[in-house]
Amino acid sequence: MSSAPVRSDATSPEVVDPDYPIDPVPTSARRSLFSLAIVLLGFTFFTPTMLAGAQIGEAFRATTLFWVLLLGSAVLGVYVAVIGGIGARTGLTTVMMCRYTLGRTGAKLASLLLGGTQVGWYGVTVATLAALTAGALGWESRGAEVALMLVGGAVMGVTAYYGYKGMYALSLVSVPLMLVLAGWVTWRCLEEVGGWSGLTGIEPSGSMTVAVAVTVVVGTFASGGTQAPNWTRFARTPRAGFWACVVAFLIGELLMLGFGAIGALAFGEGDFVLVLYQLGLVGWGLVFLVANLWTTNDNTAYNFGVAGAEIANSPSKKPFVIGGVVLGTLLAVTGIYDNLIDYLVWLGILIPPLGGVVIGDHLARWRGGMSGGTEHLPPVEWRNVAVYGVAAVAAWWSNEVQWFIPPVVGVLVAVVGVLIVQRGRRPATRAVV
Repeated sequence: MSSAPVRSDATSPEVVDPDYPIDPVPTSARRSLFSLAIVLLGFTFFTPTMLAGAQIGEAFRATTLFWVLLLGSAVLGVYVAVIGGIGARTGLTTVMMCRYTLGRTGAKLASLLLGGTQVGWYGVTVATLAALTAGALGWESRGAEVALMLVGGAVMGVTAYYGYKGMYALSLVSVPLMLVLAGWVTWRCLEEVGGWSGLTGIEPSGSMTVAVAVTVVVGTFASGGTQAPNWTRFARTPRAGFWACVVAFLIGELLMLGFGAIGALAFGEGDFVLVLYQLGLVGWGLVFLVANLWTTNDNTAYNFGVAGAEIANSPSKKPFVIGGVVLGTLLAVTGIYDNLIDYLVWLGILIPPLGGVVIGDHLARWRGGMSGGTEHLPPVEWRNVAVYGVAAVAAWWSNEVQWFIPPVVGVLVAVVGVLIVQRGRRPATRAVV
């Protein structure tokens, strides 16, 4: 007979959320590579990612575009895979690892930043769902769209409330359906312009530098990808966590961007939702896309749920899932969808340096593992907090002067900076997780 999970650092047994929001995932709860890849693909198969691909697609000829998308996906995929492997090794969420990196109080900065940006993403997805559904049903009034936002926001939080099992079950259905939809859209778009030769002959209608394009690509999952340990901590080995991230954040991301970009080139339309309507996609297409948006938004809600649990040091994520769903839905009503590209650029500037600090500190001090108890940690690890600030400014400067790729600059400055400031400090001994 199995027993209920208990807090690993509690003085007396205390039943906790089976998703272990503030504790290491025990060996008995670990999952297969297939399970992780399906959940993470459900996360990255995301219609607003296709929107980002469409807006990038307007700025480049087809022959250049796909190299740009591949570069952006590779930067994102490698970065996420590294931090995902660390999550599998430690068994901890990103925000709990930040307690070791930034200190008990310093980690609250990471939780607010990561959880807050995920609330924003929740709003983007709710707004996308409402726009798609209202258009398909011919509901043109603002009141109808707001009502759809309220209903959609509530429904999409349900599977996150029930945790990993709920997200896995939904992704098993949604991921194959999304592949069918995206393949069909790509075929129709190529048919529209006369195949690949016709696609390569289309002149771009907008402008964007390669650095900005890569930053936008990284920005699509800068926050979500940095929180990949929230799922890879369930991996049986660090290698499985690493490869699950490669499948989802390099291959899956590239597919979504590519599908969106082809739609933009074929129809000259930067909003992928409108491309779908030009193709006459209703009925089953609406079902496919609702399932796609749901699988991403339940992962998003899960992220801000565990971030809230870290802030409150709560053994349950559920109250914070509910609170984030309410706030994200309200953001959707305010029109956050209309500012997507600016939002993605800022995510690409602010979030990757945080992941770089975690990676650098793991290399410097925590290669042996992280224990479940955090009482012995300092309130703030000022060295690493300062490095994060410098790295974020460096990424911002890179974006302002359009030098190199801002997310890469932020990660590299963070990793190198932490290795320098933590030089000579003895790595921790291996902890039992």
